[in-house]
Amino acid sequence: MLVRIVKMSFAESNIAPFVSLFNSKKRLIRNVPGCRLLELYQDKVNSTIFFTYSYWDEEIHLENYRKSELFKDVWTQTKAFFNDRPEAWSVDKIVSLP
Repeated sequence: MLVRIVKMSFAESNIAPFVSLFNSKKRLIRNVPGCRLLELYQDKVNSTIFFTYSYWDEEIHLENYRKSELFKDVWTQTKAFFNDRPEAWSVDKIVSLP
């Protein structure tokens, strides 16, 4: 399983529009073939920093999503809200304790 972590930073005035966009698209993203989990986190200390965590069956599923019109639409809109360069990591899940 591949886990994709994306760190994003927004101007304070862009937080509500970003959260609204995320809420309007989250079910579509989660229902992309191969996506098993989608989560959004907000930093407790710096409320302008957000993280998305998404779990993918295989890297090809993430790549297919990243080539999709849905991704292009969401990412184009999201980029307009950034106040700093986003960071992203693709990692393999090694251990998970429920």
